Amino acid sequence: MSELEVPTGPAKTTGPAGARMAGALRSVAELLPRWSEWKPALRAPGADLLAGLIVALVALPLALGFGVSTGLGAAAGLTTAVIAGAVAAVFGGSRFQVSGPTGAMTVVLVPIVAQYGPTGVLAVGLIAGAVLVGLAFAGVGRAVRYMPAPVIEGFTAGIAVVIALQQIPAALGISGAEGEKVWQSAFDAARKFVADPSILTPSIALVVAVAILIGGRYFPRVPFSLVAVAGATAVAQLFGLDIARIGAIPSGFSTPTLSFLRLGDLTSLIAPALAVAALAALESLLSATAADSMGVGTRHNPDRELFGQGLANIAAPLFGGVPATGAIARTAVNVRSGARTRLAALTHALILAAIVYLAAGLVAEIPLAALAGVLLATTVRMVETASILAIARATRADTVVMIATFLVTVVFDLVTAVAVGVGFAAILALRAVAKSARIEQVPLEHDDHLAEEHELLREHIVAYRIEGALFFAAAHRFLLELAEVSDVKVVILRMSRVTALDATGAIVLKDAITKLEHRHIAVLISGAKPEHLRPLEVLGVFTTKDSEDRHVFDTTPRAISYARTLVLPESRYASTSTED
Repeated sequence: MSELEVPTGPAKTTGPAGARMAGALRSVAELLPRWSEWKPALRAPGADLLAGLIVALVALPLALGFGVSTGLGAAAGLTTAVIAGAVAAVFGGSRFQVSGPTGAMTVVLVPIVAQYGPTGVLAVGLIAGAVLVGLAFAGVGRAVRYMPAPVIEGFTAGIAVVIALQQIPAALGISGAEGEKVWQSAFDAARKFVADPSILTPSIALVVAVAILIGGRYFPRVPFSLVAVAGATAVAQLFGLDIARIGAIPSGFSTPTLSFLRLGDLTSLIAPALAVAALAALESLLSATAADSMGVGTRHNPDRELFGQGLANIAAPLFGGVPATGAIARTAVNVRSGARTRLAALTHALILAAIVYLAAGLVAEIPLAALAGVLLATTVRMVETASILAIARATRADTVVMIATFLVTVVFDLVTAVAVGVGFAAILALRAVAKSARIEQVPLEHDDHLAEEHELLREHIVAYRIEGALFFAAAHRFLLELAEVSDVKVVILRMSRVTALDATGAIVLKDAITKLEHRHIAVLISGAKPEHLRPLEVLGVFTTKDSEDRHVFDTTPRAISYARTLVLPESRYASTSTED
């Protein structure tokens, strides 16, 4: 895992082709593992090895369960956790990210299995992996940096609630809870528990969760997750408690093969593969972002994260695994368990592989309620209360975005939640920008002319300064304000402070100019940037190339001087106003 070094010495490239090649080499080098990332892990591996062990114990039942849920079986889920988890740990862009099968991906895969069968899912995963690698080279991962903070906080809090709801059946000792959504199955489990209550299983889950939360608060260096799970397992075995266990797990992995790939089916699999790739990218990047907020002094590389997830999804189907993503629950456990480097995520995958061959019988005796308690404690520690309160106190718009994202995450799903959250944020941002755009009348001169000359100017010339973004959300109000101008001969539009002008804004500005000119009011423009004049030229607002003839001026003083010639052709004034 050595770094790829781009030559920077005497060797030179000539021409555009050489520059492109050098740029391509740099892009590849940025996506590959670096030896420097592993030096801290090799110097002091203890914390990472312990965190990896804890994550493996949490990931094991989830991997088995998600594999069964997709329809490919428990072995497929475990294979995904091992193969995809190891590849993503080495090549991914986050040192904390733990990858594997997830609940959100399972929801997408179930209809694909029903329509295309198990081999179709494997092919979809392979294609999705290739798409993710392409997105990494295209630099798409950086787009997540523009994700609004209220969306991320709402998503993280919503996922915490979803994970907690997922643990309700196991914590209550209820099997076969029904419901399409996680909150529906949690409600059904609670209803069945009330009909036939039992205190044993909930007590184990509660004791494990409380032990982790209280113990972790006062003794952060002690691995209370591992201690609590081991203690619950020992008690269950010692007293022969009749509670649900993990049960028998498969042993061994299949030989890598491409036999599932049928060229005739590839065309029909592109659409579901794109959906899987989109979900894998979104969930992985948001999970890595959430891990950054939980860790200290860390920031993931989004493009490299897509690259690692792409390679992971290419590798997993070769061994019979389902598509994988970064898993926020396991990632959170990894961070809270004291992980320092990506060795922890790699250790988690290696331990799962070892469990398959060496300790299947021992792990089979772990109570599901104990693992539910671990995840319940994790959800409590996932939520950053200070960040949520800070956003809630910031602005009402941020609060609305955060609450909307949270509610949709819990009620519907991750993709819908992010779409709704970003949509709300965009609408509110446009509203704020539109409100910031304004038009105001400004004085032409200060004290360089006699009072009677100013009086004459005020009767016939008026200047307006347009500030902010003149786009579709603000254009209508602008037209109404400008159209009210009356009893003047010349209107000067000072546009040096316009920050944006879209097609709608240009059309509205043209309409305003046309209306004023029909009333025999000359319109002069000053200080406009070339990129803002271009759409006006395309719309035919200016019919001549000469700046003065088309009433466009670089500065306001020049516009004022020309306006005076229109109002008082016989007069000649020398303006001394400062430029816009």
